[in-house]
Amino acid sequence: MTERTPVDFWFDPLCPWAWMSSRWVLEVEKVRPVEPRWHIMSLFVLNEDKDIPEQYREFLRDAMAPVRVVQAAAEKYGEHVIGDLYTQIGVRIHNERRLRPAEGEEDFDAVAALRALLADALEAAGLDRELVAAADSTDFDDAVRRSHAHGIDLVGQEVGTPVISVEGVAFFGPVISPAPKGEAAARLWDGVRLVAGTDGFFELKRSRTREPIFD
Repeated sequence: MTERTPVDFWFDPLCPWAWMSSRWVLEVEKVRPVEPRWHIMSLFVLNEDKDIPEQYREFLRDAMAPVRVVQAAAEKYGEHVIGDLYTQIGVRIHNERRLRPAEGEEDFDAVAALRALLADALEAAGLDRELVAAADSTDFDDAVRRSHAHGIDLVGQEVGTPVISVEGVAFFGPVISPAPKGEAAARLWDGVRLVAGTDGFFELKRSRTREPIFD
């Protein structure tokens, strides 16, 4: 049996671009001998001391809730549950768009919707749905911040989520839409590994011209 190379992936469940990259990594796992290992980082922590638009600040006001729940689950069951729980949360946030009000809905409660979503995701992952209480507890914040710092320290403060680390090489991204599948996913992986592993290489970027395409 081919030994699989660990790939450490830091994410915030609310980030659509991290979600796209995570689905790509799962595609890579099918065609390359890699083993994803999932870790949380926090958009709230990343931006708490930055000058950001008020609309984005409002979006981040409740952003600690999902990562607290993921951390609570990891502490109760072990880190092996993080990947599946992330999938269950991400599908509900990004694919099903359960954090957006329905057309014509005027009394949408985003806080309540997020807690209901997290409870459903916990149950779907085979975990205790009562762990949703962690969303409103600061008990897990130190652990969240440690995980965040571990990932972000690998790449620097100028980037965000996701962060990927493999065999001593860490990078932000890739930022992709949609997530390639099959051999296309493998080719992207090989290319990213190549440039990220080149001494002195720091950045390759162009402006985004499309929104995340979820499928």
